[in-house]
Amino acid sequence: MARVGILGGTFNPPHLAHLVCASEAAAQLDLDRVLLVPVAVPPHKQASGDPGPAERLELCRLGVAGDDRLEVCDLEVARGGASYTVDTLRELHARAPQDELTFIVGGDIAFGLPGWREPEAVLQLATIAIDERSGAVRGDIAARLQEVFGSRAAPRFFDMPRIDISSSDLRRRIADGRPIRYLVADAVADRIVAGGLYR
Repeated sequence: MARVGILGGTFNPPHLAHLVCASEAAAQLDLDRVLLVPVAVPPHKQASGDPGPAERLELCRLGVAGDDRLEVCDLEVARGGASYTVDTLRELHARAPQDELTFIVGGDIAFGLPGWREPEAVLQLATIAIDERSGAVRGDIAARLQEVFGSRAAPRFFDMPRIDISSSDLRRRIADGRPIRYLVADAVADRIVAGGLYR
């Protein structure tokens, strides 16, 4: 049995805040590994300047290279179409039913869990782990989930350092010819430059 974290996202492009989040979750929640799972097609938003799911998958692989705790999972990219958490968790559970799954989200995303597709099934398949430092916000999230789901919702929280990097800002920087080194892994920066991505 392995304790496996899942960090989903568009990763357009993957940046250091994504990697720090995965690393902190692994350390603080005592996970054996964390999977970065890039979506094929984001269900709720258009991915502007998207070089395509295969390229985002490769950028993620470059980003996690050298860290044995972090891996990239191509499940959603291989499946294609819109990605929903419950479908991904079901597939991961079917592949390795003995593993304990932990789904990693930000506080704002966790607050919206009642509106997800089949949220009760999500809670049956995985523990929800929330990257939120504020005790007050933690209390609000826990109360909201408890109110809707009762004892089925038992989120875990971990501290995420404040890192003000977003993929949308990185895409703007690249389009404007501004540097992105030190905001993404070096290998990611090199591939973006070499491939002329996001220009």
